[in-house]
Amino acid sequence: MSREASGAVRPLWEQSEQMGTSREYPERPIVGIGGIVIYEDRAVLIRRGGEPLRGEWSIPGGTLELGETLEEGVVRELLEETGLTVRVAGMVEIFERIFTEDPARYVKGKIRPRYHFVIVDYLCERLSGEPRAGGDAVDVAWAREDELEQFHLTETALRVLHKAFAMYRARRT
Repeated sequence: MSREASGAVRPLWEQSEQMGTSREYPERPIVGIGGIVIYEDRAVLIRRGGEPLRGEWSIPGGTLELGETLEEGVVRELLEETGLTVRVAGMVEIFERIFTEDPARYVKGKIRPRYHFVIVDYLCERLSGEPRAGGDAVDVAWAREDELEQFHLTETALRVLHKAFAMYRARRT
């Protein structure tokens, strides 16, 4: 608990809301969620408007909000970034993304990561809507599996997308 100038005691969750949670140089890993929407054999990709990976093509998604389930977070993020209403069909993969850039930032003898995300990506089914960039996305595109390379995705995003396409094909048979 913390005391304000008035002497009132405020709960910790109210303090953290006021302070905000920094994605850059976080105190602990941040939970990220992503959704792979494949419709008519094409996946929706977004171009990121913010760090990390500003300007790069990626799987739509963002960070989980307090009190939100993983699936609720995916549905919300897909609507925000792509304008699509989706249903979660299944988990594709969980992975970590750790960016260390500044060796001058040490914590307990280690370089403090600039970003540290634990990301859960899901295969999603499109229910309605037409793709449009929103939220942190500055552009949106549909891509067939054989077109993914031209988007210069990270190695991890490519792996996850290929797994999602395999799941999509398996669900259709």
